[in-house]
Amino acid sequence: MQVGLRGQVYAEDDFDFARQHKVRMVTAEEFHEKGMAQVRRHLAAFRNKPTYVTLDIDCVDPAYAPGTGTPQVGGFTSHQILQLVRALRGLNIIGCDLVEVSPPFDTGEITSLLAANLLYELLCVL
Repeated sequence: MQVGLRGQVYAEDDFDFARQHKVRMVTAEEFHEKGMAQVRRHLAAFRNKPTYVTLDIDCVDPAYAPGTGTPQVGGFTSHQILQLVRALRGLNIIGCDLVEVSPPFDTGEITSLLAANLLYELLCVL
Protein backbone atom coordinates (compact mmCIF):
# COMPACT_ATOMS: atom_id res chain seq x y z
CA MET A 1 0.00 0.00 0.00
CA GLN A 2 1.25 3.48 -0.78
CA VAL A 3 -0.18 6.64 0.75
CA GLY A 4 0.75 10.18 -0.24
CA LEU A 5 2.09 9.56 -3.70
CA ARG A 6 3.51 12.64 -5.29
CA GLY A 7 1.38 15.25 -6.94
CA GLN A 8 3.84 15.87 -9.76
CA VAL A 9 3.47 12.97 -12.15
CA TYR A 10 6.12 12.98 -14.85
CA ALA A 11 4.77 10.42 -17.32
CA GLU A 12 1.56 8.55 -18.08
CA ASP A 13 3.14 5.28 -16.98
CA ASP A 14 4.40 6.49 -13.56
CA PHE A 15 1.95 4.28 -11.67
CA ASP A 16 1.79 1.35 -14.12
CA PHE A 17 3.98 -0.95 -11.99
CA ALA A 18 1.83 -0.38 -8.92
CA ARG A 19 -1.38 -0.93 -10.86
CA GLN A 20 -0.03 -4.06 -12.55
CA HIS A 21 0.91 -5.54 -9.15
CA LYS A 22 -2.34 -4.42 -7.50
CA VAL A 23 -0.66 -2.08 -5.02
CA ARG A 24 -3.29 -0.12 -3.12
CA MET A 25 -2.62 3.57 -3.65
CA VAL A 26 -3.91 6.76 -2.06
CA THR A 27 -2.41 9.84 -3.68
CA ALA A 28 -1.86 13.04 -1.73
CA GLU A 29 -4.74 14.62 -3.66
CA GLU A 30 -7.08 11.73 -2.77
CA PHE A 31 -6.06 12.00 0.86
CA HIS A 32 -6.77 15.73 0.89
CA GLU A 33 -10.21 15.09 -0.64
CA LYS A 34 -11.28 11.95 1.26
CA GLY A 35 -9.18 12.02 4.44
CA MET A 36 -8.24 9.22 6.80
CA ALA A 37 -11.39 7.15 6.24
CA GLN A 38 -10.12 5.90 2.90
CA VAL A 39 -6.72 5.03 4.37
CA ARG A 40 -8.29 3.16 7.30
CA ARG A 41 -10.35 1.06 4.88
CA HIS A 42 -7.18 0.03 3.05
CA LEU A 43 -5.29 -0.62 6.29
CA ALA A 44 -7.93 -3.13 7.38
CA ALA A 45 -6.54 -5.54 4.77
CA PHE A 46 -3.21 -5.60 6.62
CA ARG A 47 -4.55 -6.70 10.00
CA ASN A 48 -2.77 -9.85 11.24
CA LYS A 49 -0.26 -9.73 8.38
CA PRO A 50 3.45 -8.99 8.87
CA THR A 51 3.82 -5.39 7.71
CA TYR A 52 6.93 -3.33 6.98
CA VAL A 53 6.46 0.45 7.10
CA THR A 54 8.67 2.90 5.27
CA LEU A 55 8.07 6.63 5.59
CA ASP A 56 9.41 8.86 2.86
CA ILE A 57 9.61 12.39 4.26
CA ASP A 58 9.19 13.92 0.82
CA CYS A 59 5.45 13.16 0.92
CA VAL A 60 5.24 16.06 3.39
CA ASP A 61 4.79 19.56 1.98
CA PRO A 62 8.08 21.52 2.02
CA ALA A 63 6.45 24.10 4.31
CA TYR A 64 6.71 21.38 6.98
CA ALA A 65 9.70 19.37 5.69
CA PRO A 66 11.95 21.33 3.34
CA GLY A 67 15.01 19.17 4.00
CA THR A 68 14.56 16.56 1.28
CA GLY A 69 15.88 16.06 -2.21
CA THR A 70 12.46 15.91 -3.89
CA PRO A 71 10.07 18.27 -2.11
CA GLN A 72 6.41 17.83 -3.07
CA VAL A 73 4.30 20.98 -2.94
CA GLY A 74 0.78 20.03 -1.91
CA GLY A 75 1.93 17.15 0.26
CA PHE A 76 0.90 16.34 3.81
CA THR A 77 1.07 18.69 6.75
CA SER A 78 2.97 17.53 9.81
CA HIS A 79 -0.38 16.87 11.52
CA GLN A 80 -1.60 14.69 8.63
CA ILE A 81 1.54 12.54 8.55
CA LEU A 82 1.27 12.09 12.33
CA GLN A 83 -2.35 10.97 11.84
CA LEU A 84 -1.22 8.45 9.24
CA VAL A 85 1.41 6.98 11.54
CA ARG A 86 -1.03 6.78 14.45
CA ALA A 87 -3.52 4.98 12.20
CA LEU A 88 -1.03 2.10 12.00
CA ARG A 89 -1.76 1.11 15.60
CA GLY A 90 -2.85 -2.51 15.74
CA LEU A 91 -0.95 -3.66 12.66
CA ASN A 92 1.65 -6.40 12.96
CA ILE A 93 4.59 -4.10 12.15
CA ILE A 94 7.76 -6.14 11.82
CA GLY A 95 10.07 -3.27 10.86
CA CYS A 96 10.16 0.34 9.77
CA ASP A 97 12.35 3.09 8.43
CA LEU A 98 12.22 6.75 7.47
CA VAL A 99 14.04 8.00 4.39
CA GLU A 100 14.90 11.07 2.33
CA VAL A 101 15.87 13.54 5.07
CA SER A 102 18.67 15.68 3.64
CA PRO A 103 20.40 17.73 6.38
CA PRO A 104 22.10 20.13 3.91
CA PHE A 105 18.62 21.23 2.74
CA ASP A 106 17.22 21.33 6.30
CA THR A 107 18.56 24.71 7.36
CA GLY A 108 15.92 25.26 10.04
CA GLU A 109 16.15 21.61 11.17
CA ILE A 110 12.36 21.28 11.03
CA THR A 111 12.56 18.24 8.74
CA SER A 112 14.85 16.47 11.20
CA LEU A 113 12.54 17.37 14.08
CA LEU A 114 9.51 16.00 12.21
CA ALA A 115 11.43 12.86 11.21
CA ALA A 116 12.49 12.19 14.80
CA ASN A 117 8.92 12.63 16.01
CA LEU A 118 7.56 10.35 13.29
CA LEU A 119 10.01 7.60 14.26
CA TYR A 120 9.05 8.04 17.91
CA GLU A 121 5.38 7.75 16.97
CA LEU A 122 6.13 4.64 14.90
CA LEU A 123 7.83 3.03 17.88
CA CYS A 124 4.78 3.86 19.99
CA VAL A 125 2.39 1.99 17.66
CA LEU A 126 4.54 -1.16 17.49
